[in-house]
Amino acid sequence: MHNELTQKDIEKMQEEIEYRKLVVRRDALEDVKAARAHGDLSENFEYHAAKKFKNQNESRIRYLERMIKTAVIVSDESPDDEVGMNNTVEVYFEDDQTTEKYKIVTTVRGDSLAGLISTESPLGRALLGHKAGDRVYVEISPGNGYYVVVKSIENTVDDGTDRIRSF
Repeated sequence: MHNELTQKDIEKMQEEIEYRKLVVRRDALEDVKAARAHGDLSENFEYHAAKKFKNQNESRIRYLERMIKTAVIVSDESPDDEVGMNNTVEVYFEDDQTTEKYKIVTTVRGDSLAGLISTESPLGRALLGHKAGDRVYVEISPGNGYYVVVKSIENTVDDGTDRIRSF
């Protein structure tokens, strides 16, 4: 598993790990201790909920550490006139004659409902490196796909507001 991440992605993940280790872990342990003090653990919902939250936090820390360990760092720079990482692209879909705007991001920040598409998605992969006015074939599976036209490219700076997805 090699994840393509930018340096900013890694920095955001490291910040989250540190916060989870220093703040969330301590609070979760206190919650478990407090719930344990209420007596019979077999019927103590607070205790089970606190343990579940503590375990979820530890799982998230391990997940983020593994993502960083296996990451391949990719550049978020691209020529001004080409679609690249962190660019906002206006795309015209020929099949249904609609226009949509998407921001090209790394996989961990992808959220198609928020207009953030991954460089590893079929549309994101197809758009990379193209210029405004290019007609691009987006292959969904071998032999199946559709055409889009790149209407405009807006070079946007990664301000760090896109969150890293939880799995």
